[in-house]
Amino acid sequence: MQTLSSIDELEEIYSAPVPQSLTKVTPRLTPLYRDWISASKFAVLSTIGPEGTDASPRGDDGPVVHMADDRTLWLPDWRGNNRIDSLRNIVRDPRVSLMFMVPGCNNVVRVNGTASLTADEGIRSHFARKSLLPATVAVINIEELYFQCAKALMRSRLWDPESARPAVPTAGQFLKEQKETFEAEAYDAGYAEYAKSRMW
Repeated sequence: MQTLSSIDELEEIYSAPVPQSLTKVTPRLTPLYRDWISASKFAVLSTIGPEGTDASPRGDDGPVVHMADDRTLWLPDWRGNNRIDSLRNIVRDPRVSLMFMVPGCNNVVRVNGTASLTADEGIRSHFARKSLLPATVAVINIEELYFQCAKALMRSRLWDPESARPAVPTAGQFLKEQKETFEAEAYDAGYAEYAKSRMW
C-alpha cells in the first residue's frame, strides 16, 4: 500500500483550499456563533494524551457549554462511568477540540483550543441541578472557531427521518461479546430506568 509521508505529497493530490474555508475562522465568540452554540445540546470533545486520542460525547438538556466570555467556554463533567479518559488527557496535554451539533442542522461548529480542569465550587455551582454539581468543569480557551462544511451530514442524511435506520448491536450485546456470561437482555431492558436518576 502506498502511504503519503509529506505535506508536499498530500498537497499534490488536493487543490488549494476554498477561500471561505480560511476566512471563516475567528479567535473568539461572535454574536452569531453565540446564538449557534446556545442552541447546541450536544458536542464531541476530542483530547490527546500519552496513551493516544479520545473523543467523548457530551450532552445536556440545555446548552452543553456555558460561554464565560468571548474566549472561554465552561464544559461540565456530569456523572458517567468514571473512566475519565478525556479528563486524564487534559491534565497531561491541554489541547482540545469541540464539535457542536444541533438536530436538523447540517452545519457543525468546531472549537480548537486548550483546556484546564477545575473543581472550584463557584464554577461548578453555575451548573447546579437541585443538590447536584458536576465533579469538575473543563475551562476551554478558544484559539479558533468556525463552522464546518455541511457535506458530511448531507451525505449521511443524519437528520433525515426517512433515511433507513440500520439494525445495530445494543450496549448489552457489546458487553456480552467481551464477557459471555453477561446478562445482555436484562441490562438493555433496565438501562433507561437506571439512567433516569443518574443523568446529572
